Amino acid sequence: MSPVTLDLARLQQWMTRFAAVAEQNKAYLTALDSAIGDADHGTNMARGSAAVLAKLEASPPSTMGELGKTAGMTLVSAVGGSAGPLYGTFFLRLGASIGDAAELDAATLAAALRAGVEGIVARGKAEAGDKTMVDAWLPALAAMDAAVASGASLVDALAAARDAAAAGRDATEPLVARKGRASYLGERSAGHIDPGAASTALLLDALAEVAAA
Repeated sequence: MSPVTLDLARLQQWMTRFAAVAEQNKAYLTALDSAIGDADHGTNMARGSAAVLAKLEASPPSTMGELGKTAGMTLVSAVGGSAGPLYGTFFLRLGASIGDAAELDAATLAAALRAGVEGIVARGKAEAGDKTMVDAWLPALAAMDAAVASGASLVDALAAARDAAAAGRDATEPLVARKGRASYLGERSAGHIDPGAASTALLLDALAEVAAA
């Protein structure tokens, strides 16, 4: 039976699942990044998520907030390029929002995810349409908030967020990049999916999968 809430064990399973997904999709993410970036996003995400797992195993967190802080600090230190600081900030803000809560229902999790994304926006200064991970995150947050407002379960709310993130990822393909290394390409950046949006979709897919298990 799927949970009504998420607890520390489930969040740790999220990290485990994402590390596996990042490794499985390393070549895919790198191929996307080779078209408009440094060709290292897949390697960075796989290395960073593996480092998070190793850190959590070496020093098991006692709260979900502590897990977020550990994940965030590890990603900032272990991942190069812009992905480390951006994903690191996301998890640091997520952890701060969760604090000492023992369980997260759909509304509380949605608020924590939003706090994390606000950190990404503050750090990267990206807006909707800039062809960044924000283009996957913002529709995901909107879909989750709408699902929560309609009384959807945690599992259904996360499924809505996952689907919206995937659609947002795909919608970056025709965009011209206005932030990051891809912006140097100008019009030539159009026709390629943003790698950060792709990894965001994978991260939310992993969370939805863990919640539904």
